[in-house]
Amino acid sequence: MQKQVSDILELVFLGNTVQQILIFMGIMLVGYLFKTVLSRLLSEILFGVVVKRFNTDVSKDEFKRLLVTPLGNLTFLVFLYIAFDQLTYPPELGLPAQDEIGLKRILQRIYSIFLIASLTWVVMRLLDFFGLIFSKRAAKTHSKLDDQLVPFFVDFSKVIVVIIGFFIILGTVFDVNVAGLVAGLGVGGLAIAFAAKESLENLLASFTIFLDHPFVVGDLVQVGDITGTVEKIGFRSTRIRTIEKSYVTLPNKHMIDKPLDNLTLRTFRRVTFEVMLTYSTTPEQMRLICQEIQAYIDQHPRTNEDGQVRFYRLGPHSKDIRIFYFINTIEWEEYMKIREEINFEIEAIIARHGATFAHPPAAYYLPQQQ
Repeated sequence: MQKQVSDILELVFLGNTVQQILIFMGIMLVGYLFKTVLSRLLSEILFGVVVKRFNTDVSKDEFKRLLVTPLGNLTFLVFLYIAFDQLTYPPELGLPAQDEIGLKRILQRIYSIFLIASLTWVVMRLLDFFGLIFSKRAAKTHSKLDDQLVPFFVDFSKVIVVIIGFFIILGTVFDVNVAGLVAGLGVGGLAIAFAAKESLENLLASFTIFLDHPFVVGDLVQVGDITGTVEKIGFRSTRIRTIEKSYVTLPNKHMIDKPLDNLTLRTFRRVTFEVMLTYSTTPEQMRLICQEIQAYIDQHPRTNEDGQVRFYRLGPHSKDIRIFYFINTIEWEEYMKIREEINFEIEAIIARHGATFAHPPAAYYLPQQQ
């Protein structure tokens, strides 16, 4: 029985014994089934090294979430190499040697590209993890500058890693003289620069933002028709969470080329509107209403004394009072709450003096014909 099994294992199929083919299939199966387990094990080992070195409070689950998939791919590529190393190419196929142009060389180069790409992916995920570490540390400081520097340098480092990976592929896979290529870019580099003109402008704009500090992460800004809170200043763009809770991405060039109003740097929020009363309101009522609203706004603990309440126009359908004041807060919710409180009191003042609001006809609200 043992001799029969040995004879079967020694049978040759396409230039390989059955034993070689079984070993190949076994390694492939082990690699496919255990790549996730091995990647988790490698993640735990790496996490232990990082925690020992950086004393981080980032959880192990976050680390695994970033690294399990790229490490799994890298592990499977290693098993793939070991498995194919067990086989021999059938001489009957007449394939050229590995150092000659042919199937062997093409497959070897494709494998090298995938291997380098997987290593690059692992390094980029490690950079993301270090970004998490330093982001959590930056969140504990009072300065907002480090909150925006961390994601910027993470993105910048990832671009550098991708460029290095690309040059490694050129040098090791395609035998390109990278040093000579970089030195000889010349006119070609100029053409690339023109093709990447917009990206370069956004990159320079990002450095301008970091040097001039027109805004930082967490500031409420208005750029054109967009108003929202800056959540991230990246390598190429700035991301803003609008008041409507949508997520807007603007190129950095757009952020410095257009007028930008940093609403966070305001000490007060302005409120201005009109109150329209009926023509049955007497001059004495108008005077007392204006005086009482003015006194209330001046004495309110969250406004300054620059507010103005004026009977400023005899409109076609009403007597109009313009109210103008400032609220000393930059928080939107608090601003709305204080404004509502003042509006209720204005309405109560008007009611106490026996005046009523005017109701212009419907045509008043229609757009005027040109």
